Amino acid sequence: YMRGTVTAFSPFDARADAEALRKAMKGMGTDEETVLKILTSRNNAQRQEIASAFKTLFGRDLVEDLKKELTGKFETLMVSLMRPAYIFDAHALKHAIKGAGTNEKVLTEILASRTPAEVQKIKQVYLQEYEANLEDKITGETSGHFQRMLVVLLQAKRDPDAGVDESLVEQDAQVLFRAGELKWGTDEEKFITILGTRSVSHLRRVFDKYMTISGFQIEETIDRETSGDLEKLLLAVVKCIRSVPAYFAETLYYSMKGAGTDDDTLIRVMVSRSEIDLLDIRREFRKNFAKSLYQMIQKDTSGDYRKALLLLCGGDDE
Repeated sequence: YMRGTVTAFSPFDARADAEALRKAMKGMGTDEETVLKILTSRNNAQRQEIASAFKTLFGRDLVEDLKKELTGKFETLMVSLMRPAYIFDAHALKHAIKGAGTNEKVLTEILASRTPAEVQKIKQVYLQEYEANLEDKITGETSGHFQRMLVVLLQAKRDPDAGVDESLVEQDAQVLFRAGELKWGTDEEKFITILGTRSVSHLRRVFDKYMTISGFQIEETIDRETSGDLEKLLLAVVKCIRSVPAYFAETLYYSMKGAGTDDDTLIRVMVSRSEIDLLDIRREFRKNFAKSLYQMIQKDTSGDYRKALLLLCGGDDE
């Protein structure tokens, strides 16, 4: 079940694409149009085949050539498209915890939204690529309850979606109510354990039951009872339990809303979801923000960078 805007291109000829890309980047000036058209209309597996053909034909590294010939946000976007999905996530996480200061936003977005199977794969790839343990790296750069919730998500041990046990739903909803609204101070551990380990279908029922018991949405309680990075992470987890596409629609909206664009987030979401659920994200965007993702990108970006993002977006929902 895939609802991406980018699918396998047919008829596909890796060799012809490699030749066209070499021609576009050879000599004086670069034909950016050719580069963006090819790379946004092939899926990741095909891009890897093109890179391999490029090396065979010309003895050159396609990614290195892209870095040399392109600049700015357009370069970042094209190079990002060349990374296989799990390497893309591992690379984003590595840069989020590298050097001075940690980018908690990236840790939150990736670990809250990926499935347990995806998290396991990211950990494996991280180890292969960087010869380091992702969990060790993250615990070294974070602290407190935020760190604990990240560690729970990194275990990728969320219960599988089997039948929902209503008595356990009631029990979890009561535990959360007592740990938050009914308590002086907050028992964060209870929120971390329940939100980090229960199945998606179970948690959706817990959120409904919680509303019945407390008169509040679980998001309102998290908002009141927690703060800072932990609050943002717990809210991201709740939003992803409710709907991953809605979570990403909101993430994209806020990356472009107001003055200045958060291009790192815009690129990361557009690239990472383009083959998975970008059609659903577009639908949620239109529904929740009364404008289309396409129009917002058009208004907020420019040049070849804009052209490439609009091609990845794959259409306007007006």
